[in-house]
Amino acid sequence: MNISCLYPLYVRGEAYLAAGRGNAAATEFQKIIDHTGIVWNCWTGALAHLGVARANALQSSTSKGADADAARVRALTAYKDFLTLWKDADPDIPILKEAKRSTRSCNSRFRVAIDLPLQPT
Repeated sequence: MNISCLYPLYVRGEAYLAAGRGNAAATEFQKIIDHTGIVWNCWTGALAHLGVARANALQSSTSKGADADAARVRALTAYKDFLTLWKDADPDIPILKEAKRSTRSCNSRFRVAIDLPLQPT
């Protein structure tokens, strides 16, 4: 294990995701992203973007209203960042395929939420 890749933060973020704690997971993954000078050549640096996306997607599914919309926007931004980093990767890599599917799913849910007509009260 290379501690310079901030591996403990990555594992903690994954554990928070598995426990359904999106906000805590996003915080851990964001710490990795914030230290690009340390993880510039580590796999944890690229996958932290995917972790932030997944954490925010989780938050958007457990939140309501403006909080859910804000989390969806953060998720889409993080998915875009991850896909930009992996733009030259082999398109058949499973994690890349899953990220593309998740991006489409998150994007379609966001469009549906925005396109809903306002209901009179």
